[in-house]
Amino acid sequence: MITDIVLLIFIVCIASILQTSTGYGFSIIGTPFLFMLYPAHTAIQINIILSIFLSIFMIRNIRNEIDRDLLKQLIRGSFGGLIIGIFIYMYVQIQYLKIGVGIIVLLLTMLLIFQYTVARSRKRDLLAGGVSGMLTTSIGVPGPPLLLYFSGVNMDKTTLRSTTLAYYLFVYAASLIMQIAFGGTNIDIWMYALISLPALFLGVFLGKLLFQWISQAIFLLITYTILIFTGIYLIVTSM
Repeated sequence: MITDIVLLIFIVCIASILQTSTGYGFSIIGTPFLFMLYPAHTAIQINIILSIFLSIFMIRNIRNEIDRDLLKQLIRGSFGGLIIGIFIYMYVQIQYLKIGVGIIVLLLTMLLIFQYTVARSRKRDLLAGGVSGMLTTSIGVPGPPLLLYFSGVNMDKTTLRSTTLAYYLFVYAASLIMQIAFGGTNIDIWMYALISLPALFLGVFLGKLLFQWISQAIFLLITYTILIFTGIYLIVTSM
C-alpha cells in the first residue's frame, strides 16, 4: 500500500511537469502508469480528477495565449466523441481499446517523425476534437489526437500548450460528469486524487521552470519519445 502511494506521487509529479512544460504530458504519461497500479476505471478517474485540478490551477496564467477560435472548434467537435466514448467506457473491454489506441499512436508518430504535414482546416479541428473527446470518456487520454494534429500543422508550442490546457478543462469535466452518471465512482478514487495534489502542484512549479528554456527541437524530441513509449506500452500491457 505504501509502495503504491509512493509510486502514485512520483507518477503524478513527473506527469504534471510534462503537462506544464509541454501542454499534453499528464494523461499520456500518467494514465498508462496508473493502469499498472489500479483497475482501469479507477486509474482513468484518478487521472481525470487530477487533470481538472491541474487545468483550473494553470488556466489563469495562460488564458491570454489561447487560440479562442480553435478552442471553440475543438469543443464543438468533442460533443459527439464524448457520447461515443462513454459507451466504450461502459461496454468495451479496456485491453482492446488500449491496443487500438497504441497502434494508431505508433503509426501516426512515424508519420510525424518523417515530417508528414497536414493543412489545418475547420473540419480537421472538429475531427481532432471529436477523437479527443472519445478518448477522454473512454480511457481518459485526450492528448494524442491533438498532439499529432498540432504537430502536423507545426503549431507554436506556446499556443499548443495554452489551447490544449483550456480545452482539457472542458473535456475532462464533461467526461467525469458522464462517467459518474453512467458508471459511478467510489471514495478510494477521490482519496488517491487528494493524496496526489501536493505532488501535482510541485510538478506545476518545476514544469514552469522547464518551459522557460525548452526549445522547439527539444519539445519535438520529447513529443516523439512520449508518443512512441505510450504506443508500445499500451500494446504490450494489453497482450
